Amino acid sequence: MKFRPCIDLHDGRVKQIVGSTLNDDNQGLQVNFSSQHPPSFYAALYKKDNLTGGHIIKLGPGCDKAALEALRVYPGGMQIGGGINAANAPFWLEHGADAVIVTSYVFKDGRVLADRLAELTGIVGREKLVIDLSCRKRGNDYFVVTDRWQKFTEVTINRQTLEYFSTFCAEFLVHAVDVEGKCGGIAADLAADLAAWSPIPVTYAGGVHNMADLQRLADIGHNRLDVTIGSALDIFGGSGITYKEAVAFNNH
Repeated sequence: MKFRPCIDLHDGRVKQIVGSTLNDDNQGLQVNFSSQHPPSFYAALYKKDNLTGGHIIKLGPGCDKAALEALRVYPGGMQIGGGINAANAPFWLEHGADAVIVTSYVFKDGRVLADRLAELTGIVGREKLVIDLSCRKRGNDYFVVTDRWQKFTEVTINRQTLEYFSTFCAEFLVHAVDVEGKCGGIAADLAADLAAWSPIPVTYAGGVHNMADLQRLADIGHNRLDVTIGSALDIFGGSGITYKEAVAFNNH
């Protein structure tokens, strides 16, 4: 299991936000951390420690300049997501992104837009596409959510769904939105299902609070899942896990 670093951008700054509070007008937005450092600071840190496969997520408008700044520092080292579509995906790959992450563009009215998905794969190539299947629980099932994680789709996380989407992309990024940013423990049931069902690599995000959570995720996922950690890290104002511990876990 690898530690995949992140740079979450909101209004052009590096922030850690409780995912379930994201919305279009920022009303009720809960910000755990707003960094005094520019995105390039974190990109340089990840490059120095040879952490690959991490992601830059643009949480709304006004983040392009900040994202480009990070990519210039660590070209080929990080993926990028947030507003990705068929028109702009090549731009981000040309400017240093290792892969593009897509979600809302390939869903409409809760359903998969297969033609858009196929078009995007055709433009960037399967190996350069990551599909974000971030999800929220409703009843006994996890449903993919889009549009800043506020809109439920009709797509549930199950073996068939993961097998279908895997034909278009090389990886999945899955935020357990209900626990994202809360540092209250992982969504163990979701993690176990992702590890059992996905035919391609998955990066899990959400709820990791300390090294015990990290180890539990490794055990539940049988080392088939990678992990990203946000609000719990000391570099993002957290107290549960130090960045040095996460890097050491990655290298063990």
